[in-house]
Amino acid sequence: MTKIRVLVIDDAVVVRRIVSDVLAADAELEVVGTAANGKIGLAKIPQVNPDVITLDIEMPEMDGLETIVEIRKLYPRLPVIMFSTLSERGATATLDALARGANDYVTKPANVGSVAAAQQSLRDQLIPKIKALCSKSELSNPVLARSLPAKKTVQPVPKIQPISQARPSSAMQSAISILTIGVSTGGPNALCEILPAIPKDFPVPIVIVQHMPPMFTKLLADRLDKQSQIRVHEGAVGDAVLPGNAYIAPGNYHMVVKRDGAKTVLALNQAPPENSCRPAVDVLFRSVVDLYGAGTLGVILTGMGQDGLRGCERIREANGQILAQDEESSVVWGMPGFVAKAGLADEILPLHQIALNIVRRVQKIPSTIEAKRIVASCT
Repeated sequence: MTKIRVLVIDDAVVVRRIVSDVLAADAELEVVGTAANGKIGLAKIPQVNPDVITLDIEMPEMDGLETIVEIRKLYPRLPVIMFSTLSERGATATLDALARGANDYVTKPANVGSVAAAQQSLRDQLIPKIKALCSKSELSNPVLARSLPAKKTVQPVPKIQPISQARPSSAMQSAISILTIGVSTGGPNALCEILPAIPKDFPVPIVIVQHMPPMFTKLLADRLDKQSQIRVHEGAVGDAVLPGNAYIAPGNYHMVVKRDGAKTVLALNQAPPENSCRPAVDVLFRSVVDLYGAGTLGVILTGMGQDGLRGCERIREANGQILAQDEESSVVWGMPGFVAKAGLADEILPLHQIALNIVRRVQKIPSTIEAKRIVASCT
């Protein structure tokens, strides 16, 4: 069996040892080198030919942000997972690293009480992400790590029988009353492409689950708000759900929509995780369908796992509409892959076409040229 080769770059000796021990204990992984800063790490890449790199953000001499820029110049397809502290500074740096080309991130175990707890945290967070990002078909050929385009990975998708109910024609489909989006790995960059392309007068509200911890979701919402013509907020209890506004579920809380008299508002809860996630896409999608039925447009973007699959089944049963990101443009084709293979999506689209299709469907624009003009005017 070909093992996944991992290079660990971190200035802390203790962290390098804990990460190395955790990874080495997995039969599918092999730590082929460690480095105390980005400069040393860059020199080691051609020596050890890693399949994936774990990269600390705060390091002396060459930090993680500088290092990811250099890695992307030389190795556009080499997966990189950032190590981040669970702090405002760490969250800001992580979003910067993702914007510079990092594939994913994990938060460093902090205040977990013991080395054993720290190790378990890494097993739960880091190992699944390494395996999802590494396509084993390419492991024996490190030269591929230098080639374009950026590396994409596909998660195994089981055979799921599509719902047999016939799809109504586009002319018969209900007007869209709300847009709901589910996304995970690769999501911040995907959202940074879609939301700034939505026009200011967008006639329906947008509700989003991006799998991220607390504080990260607030900073992501603030960043997107500055880049977009619509307003983007981190969701809060009692927020009125309004057209031309997007609401991102806060980390560690499920977000749902509910009626409050004549208004639709947001509610948050800390019910058990679903699909190992809180917030969970399925939780949000179910609540949206309960209120909006066939007026729901669901969009499933890049991400690990299958969160959103059951929610899309509910949208499909209600005769709502579903778009899924395609394999080639996804960082990990897990979430959209499950929806696509289940036969639930109306269209499976590359990322750069999703905003255009959202605008066309919501505003019922028959002309692709006109829809392109609206989207282009936003950017």
